[in-house]
Amino acid sequence: MARSFIGHQTLKGRGAASNPAVRFEATSREQAHDSWYEEEIVEHVEETVLPDRARSVITTNDSPDVGFDQSINPYRGCSHGCVYCFARPTHAYLGLSPGLDFETKLFYKADAVKILEAELSRPKYLCKPIALGINTDGYQPLEKRLEITRGILAVLARCRHPVTIVTKSALIVRDLDLLADLARDRLVSVMLSITSLTSDIKRTLEPRAASPQARLRVIEQLTHAGIPVGVLVAPVIPAITDHEMEDILEAAREAGASSAGYVLIRLPHEVKLLFREWLSRHYPDRADHVMSLINQTRGGKDYDAQFGQRMSGTGVFAELLRMRFELARRKCGFDPAEGRHDLTTALFRAPGRHDVQLTLGF
Repeated sequence: MARSFIGHQTLKGRGAASNPAVRFEATSREQAHDSWYEEEIVEHVEETVLPDRARSVITTNDSPDVGFDQSINPYRGCSHGCVYCFARPTHAYLGLSPGLDFETKLFYKADAVKILEAELSRPKYLCKPIALGINTDGYQPLEKRLEITRGILAVLARCRHPVTIVTKSALIVRDLDLLADLARDRLVSVMLSITSLTSDIKRTLEPRAASPQARLRVIEQLTHAGIPVGVLVAPVIPAITDHEMEDILEAAREAGASSAGYVLIRLPHEVKLLFREWLSRHYPDRADHVMSLINQTRGGKDYDAQFGQRMSGTGVFAELLRMRFELARRKCGFDPAEGRHDLTTALFRAPGRHDVQLTLGF
């Protein structure tokens, strides 16, 4: 049985307040007061980092919603601690909780560079844009020390392989040299995810991610370096952040972003439990209203995973969000975000292969 905390409490710098039971486990624990023994209150959760012995690093998908066919995720788990993160349930496959375990038990692909070079060298490999760090942020704090993402970018730059990146971290500016090199040949695009411009909301919603102001500065720096950069208003949370949509788009456009997209909050599996817990702690006065609006966009449920609907939802409120976004996007002069995957593949050269010019020998 996966380790889990009994009870729920707010821990500084953490998004989740508990460790929900792993959905694949047959047993679970719940709090019971017997007036005799109380577990010690946990005030800090240590972070552990372990290598992930992956056999491959390129993951493929056939989803019509995401705009790319293959991706690379250098890390499992993410210390940014975003309570809404749709990737949290993947920790259950490791026998770990999608709650605090997801934020504190981290894994990295130690041989990512070596494995990537081998995969790109395969004779039947077909070059298509790779989305880097989609499931969990490739520029989360651990990257500063391990540089797995930078190593992957270096391989892609050397092979002239197109790549797209979504991040909410200011660490990406460390790699301006590689990104600018890729940008010169239309081989890269970057999207900065901004959920709110309000520091108080960000502090509890995304406790260890960069501040909204820092993300806007990243957009400025990337733009000045000639790197195509856009803004992703994600996730949009009804009655919590949706009123900021237009302000986020205006601020990002002023900073230099050229494209924009949005994603409605997604609550698969255990995420719905963690999000409801977060609402009850930080917005008890409107928790029911927020969930009612979310349910209206998901066919009466907390989440609907159907292709074509999971990113934007359905119903009156979802349609209102779509209309508001499109009006603000056109007003600001943004290009649609879907175009960020339109990168060239013509320059790709596999690792270790070189064009050899035959001579006559004299």
